[in-house]
Parts: sequence; structure tokens; C-alpha cells
Amino acid sequence: MLKLLITKELKNIIASPKFTATFATCAILILLSVFIGIQEYQTAVRQYDTARQLLAQEIAETSSWMGISNRVFRKPDPMQIFSAGIHYDIGRFSDVGAWEEVKLRRSAYSDDPIFAIFRFIDFAFIVQVAMSLLAILFTYDAINGERERGTLKLTFANPVPRAQYILGKFFGSWLGLVIPVLIPMLLALLLVLLYQIPLTGAHWMKIISLFGISILFFTFFITFGLLVSALTRSSASSFLILLVSWVTLVLIIPRASVMIAGQFVSVPSVAEIESKQAKFEQERWDQSAIAMDKRFEERNAKMVGITKEEREAYEDENMWNWMQEEDAERKIVQQDITEYHRKLQEDLRNRRAAQEELAFMLSRFSPASAYQLAVMNLSGNGISLKTRYEDAMEAYRDIFVDFVEEKRKESGGHGGLRISISGEDGVSISTGDVKSLDVSELPQFDAPAHTIRDVAAPMIIDSGLLALYIALAFAGAFWGFVRYDVR
Repeated sequence: MLKLLITKELKNIIASPKFTATFATCAILILLSVFIGIQEYQTAVRQYDTARQLLAQEIAETSSWMGISNRVFRKPDPMQIFSAGIHYDIGRFSDVGAWEEVKLRRSAYSDDPIFAIFRFIDFAFIVQVAMSLLAILFTYDAINGERERGTLKLTFANPVPRAQYILGKFFGSWLGLVIPVLIPMLLALLLVLLYQIPLTGAHWMKIISLFGISILFFTFFITFGLLVSALTRSSASSFLILLVSWVTLVLIIPRASVMIAGQFVSVPSVAEIESKQAKFEQERWDQSAIAMDKRFEERNAKMVGITKEEREAYEDENMWNWMQEEDAERKIVQQDITEYHRKLQEDLRNRRAAQEELAFMLSRFSPASAYQLAVMNLSGNGISLKTRYEDAMEAYRDIFVDFVEEKRKESGGHGGLRISISGEDGVSISTGDVKSLDVSELPQFDAPAHTIRDVAAPMIIDSGLLALYIALAFAGAFWGFVRYDVR
């Protein structure tokens, strides 16, 4: 009986105009989104390779360790083809050096603000918006529509168990939506292979998991449609209720969760952090200038009452030590500024983490948010992308600065500058022989890894929530249909 009911429901769906419209819509949207994603990924890879080549050439032409600078670029990931997440929102590179602050700069949206208005359409967006609406279109009249057409009463004139009937409705509708969606998904994978996108085993596991959780997501809206249809007498009423519910679940709850979290957990703005940092930096350099003036006065006091020749000899004897002393003081000041900045950033990060945790917890009351968070975690383009890269860049910055400092010492303390002191000529500074540096041993930045293990726990939580929402919706639909008046 169950097989017969599923077959009947599936035949009705395939024969309806909804099936053709759904298949055409899914095929166009999914393939178009993946094609655009491939083009954007290939463009990002070309920009990444070109930028690194130009930087390598610039470093190779540098003639002084004193003047060397570096820049680290964020590496494109093939998963951005399916889910862009915040990939386009955060910067693409950060300058690296003793005097540079690690901060991702120049996002795609800052270069092309028009895309920040309309955003990029990716596979995850198609599933979250279009496919959830299509699931509602398939199921809003699954029960009450049969009653309005009079076929429900005729069906139960025969000894048909209600449990098998609601199961037949569910599986028939599910298969009717999976078929027009699964084919474009497989074609999208073929498109990725044709363009020879470099995918590792981890990428394939992520893509399969992405497709699986996408099917889980629109399964919820199928069961939710059955639930509302089983609780209402009119298909028009159920469609209106489902549409309002869709707007609430997909659009309102995620944004409201962020606003509520912002009210409970305060996070200082970037302007406030930069203001505090600039104030501390100015105060620290002012203190250093006062201390320097005091040292100069002490040195001059020791030379009071001596002859000009004795003064020159004394300066020649102590000039190098004085310069080292000033350089050491400069490093201490810079270290204090860097440490203060790190404390500010750590406090900011902790506050943001608390705010994000509360916002995500509240937003997960919406299946759409649970799906979006799961997809962003799978693709590696979630909220942790910026932190993950800046932490890796910060660690690389320390290694790079230590390496350059060691090379400066080996080359005479000041890179390509040579300082000589003589009684006749005094202090003289020359550049020496200008030649390229040997940068073959220069430390290289490795992009932070994002493995399946990193996303396993969040994905289990979000997919588990989706499964729970599906179970609750189906249980409600079953309970409502058991009590449903078929007349």
C-alpha cells in the first residue's frame, strides 16, 4: 500500500507543471551559480599568482635588509565556488614587517562596492532561498488541496491507513523535489571537473557533505509544508502561513539574532580600538623622546669643561654604543606598542566571540541559519576565516621579523648602510656596494589548513538540529493528519 501511495504521488508530481518549472529553475540557477563561482575562483587564483610574483620580484631586487618589506596574501579556496561566505567581505592581503600591523586589507567588495549591494549568488544561496520556496510550492496543498478537490474523501472511502497515506505524501513529494535538484547538482560537479578545478580528497568530502546537508535543509520545508497543510482547511491559508513563516525563518530570525546579541554583549568599534592604540602609541613615543632628551643632557654634562679635541675623541669612542642604546630603546618602545595592540585585539576578539556565540545560538532556532552556518563552516568561509588567517599571519610576522633582524646583524647591523668613525672625518655613513640580497632562505607563509576535522563538530550540531526540526515537523504533520476531517 505504501509503495502504491508513493508511486501515485510521484506520478502526480512529475505530470504536473510544477515539476517541469522546478527542474528548469533548479538547473538554470544551480549551473549558473557554479559557473559564476568557477569564473570568480579562477580570477582570484590569477590575481593571487600575479601578486605573489610581483612581490617576489620586488623582494629579489631589494639591496638592503633595512628596506625589505613583505606582504602575505590570502589563498583562494575551491570551496568558495559553492559557498562564498565572507570570502568577498574580508581583505585579500596584509603587510608584514616590524612596523606593520597585521590586518587584512582590500576586500573584493571594497574594490567593487556594487557587488556589496547585490552580493554574489552561490549554490548555498540558491538552496537557502529558491529551493526552500520550491519545497513550499510542492507541499502547501498536499493535504487540504486534496480535500478541496474531493479526492481525499474518495481515497479514504477505501481502507487506507492514515499513517501510510501521510508517509506516501512525504516520500512522494521528497522524491519529486530530489529528482529535479539532484540532476543539476551532478551536472555542476561535471562542470567543476571540466574546468579542472584542483580538488583534494578533503574538498570532495566537503562537497558531498554540502550536498547532503542541502537535501536535509529542503527536506525540512517539505515536512513543514505538510505540517501546515494538515493543520489548515484551505490551501490559500496554508500558502499564506507558509510564506510568512518562510520570511520569518529565512530573513528575520537570523538578522534579529545578531541585533539581540549586540544589545547583550557590547563590542568596541574599530574606530575606538584604533583611537586607543594611537593614543598609547603617541604617549609611549613622547615618553621615549623625554628619556632621549635626558640621556643627551647627561652625555653633554660629561663633556662640560673638556677641550674640543677631547670632546671629539670622547664622541668617537662612544658613538657606536650610543647608537646601539638608542636602537635598543626604539625596539623596546615598538615592542610595548605591539604588545598593547595585541592585548587590545585579544580583548576585541574575546568580546566578538561571545557576541557571535550568542547570535549563532539564537539564530539556530531557524533551520535556515543552521543550514547557512553549516555550509559556511564546511566551505571554510565562515566567521572564523578572518581570525584564522590573521593568527597565521601574526605568527609568520614574528618569524619574518626575527629572520630579517638576524640578517641585518650579519650584514653590519644596518643592512646596506656602513657607519665609519674616524678622528679626522668624524662619523660617515655610506651605502657600500649595492647588490641584491640572497632571499632564498626567506621564511615563506603557509596558508592555514582547514580540514574535515575542523568542521566535524559544528556540522554535526547543525545537521542534528535540522534533523530534529524535520522530526518535529513530521510528527506535527502526522498528529494533525490523524485528527484531520477529510470531508
